[in-house]
Amino acid sequence: MRSAARTITSVALAISFGLASRCVLVAQSAAPEAMSSSAKPAEVSFQFERAGVPVPRFTLRVNEDGTGSYQADEVQSPADKDSVQYASPKHIDRTLKLTAPTVMKIFKGARELGHFDMSCETKSKHIANTGEKTLSYKGADGTGSCTYNYSDNKDVNGLTDTFLFIAFTLDEGRRLEFLHRYDRLGLDEEMNELVQAVKAGHALELGTIAPVLISIAGDGAVMQRVRLQATKLLEQAESNKI
Repeated sequence: MRSAARTITSVALAISFGLASRCVLVAQSAAPEAMSSSAKPAEVSFQFERAGVPVPRFTLRVNEDGTGSYQADEVQSPADKDSVQYASPKHIDRTLKLTAPTVMKIFKGARELGHFDMSCETKSKHIANTGEKTLSYKGADGTGSCTYNYSDNKDVNGLTDTFLFIAFTLDEGRRLEFLHRYDRLGLDEEMNELVQAVKAGHALELGTIAPVLISIAGDGAVMQRVRLQATKLLEQAESNKI
């Protein structure tokens, strides 16, 4: 067990170093050639608001150089006799660094949609409330925004999914961090959910939660299968697959 723990720890630390190195390379390659070093990069943002969910409000901002931010209001999660309450009401404000493929996809979609200077909302009636969403673009080549509950435009829906899947990964990172600190046994089920979401393509940008995955992978007090899962997710993030 001690040998396995040392092996996992070494792999996790090596991956951590690799992730840091790749972030530098992404920062250099993600910026457009035409952009001068002093020019402000274009920005795409996604705002979401829906009552009754664990994170009823959040905003994701992505700059064309790959930097970005995530701001959210997280409500208290109800606890029951068989579970540990993993979240208390709080405001989240953190910086992000996204991979070049994701950034390119977001900005390509934004420009093909005319910088969102359009109507995104469906004309269909009696659509269930899936949350108010706003896509916005701001850059030297144009500005625009559109707000919608549901859209018939497949490209709008594709971008919506990208942002929602990034937000899902960030939410999972906070849950894993809490469980690692207060309920290590609960990590097994939560990690399985994240692994399944990754396989389904519903969790993106695992590099944004690399620190908590590294911490879990290197903790000998955590179940070995959970540590191995964390290590494999880090390897996927390092290989830039997701």
